[in-house]
Amino acid sequence: MSYQLSAIIADAGLLHRETRGLDHAVLGNLRQDFALLPVTSQLVEELTGTLPDYAVEEPSLEQPFTLVLSTALTETLAHWSRRGPVAYVEAEFAGGVGHQAAAVWLGGQRSWGPHVDSMFDGPRGQWPINAALVEVGVEPGPWVDLFAELGLHVERNTAGWLAHGRRGLGVDYWDELVEEWERREAESSQPPEPGGFQFSGPR
Repeated sequence: MSYQLSAIIADAGLLHRETRGLDHAVLGNLRQDFALLPVTSQLVEELTGTLPDYAVEEPSLEQPFTLVLSTALTETLAHWSRRGPVAYVEAEFAGGVGHQAAAVWLGGQRSWGPHVDSMFDGPRGQWPINAALVEVGVEPGPWVDLFAELGLHVERNTAGWLAHGRRGLGVDYWDELVEEWERREAESSQPPEPGGFQFSGPR
């Protein structure tokens, strides 16, 4: 199973303010009042005025991201970070092999990273995206790590996050559907009240 992510993650209010009026900005809701902005070639061109450049080599410390972060793009991230921490994250996996990379900006400058990992032989909390989420203020919860805590596993690629954002879904959308279906199933198994009626399943 494959997974691909190229996104900016920050406080939802911050991203809503900074992307207001942009034609190619689609925000996906995450938990803990965070949001995800899928980074597409159209968005990069709108933010920087130039087409994006992509690295052809395998990610490394010298070039951790597949998307080459141009001066104009990093200046945009730095500008946004004056309102709060902003992370740029990438992940790409296929057949259990892949990489993660992340960097964080705060107060108008890069404050952490970039870090890249393709081995994942260290503690889960030190993987690049989890570590970056600590820097932007994500709190631990019942999920296995901060990646799952925010709901970054819900969609598997940029196209999925674009659809997610356009539909205004939350990351618990599917769980909520299951819970609603189970509730209706439980109700339908109860005998109807005299003069009443019951549904036989989800509407």
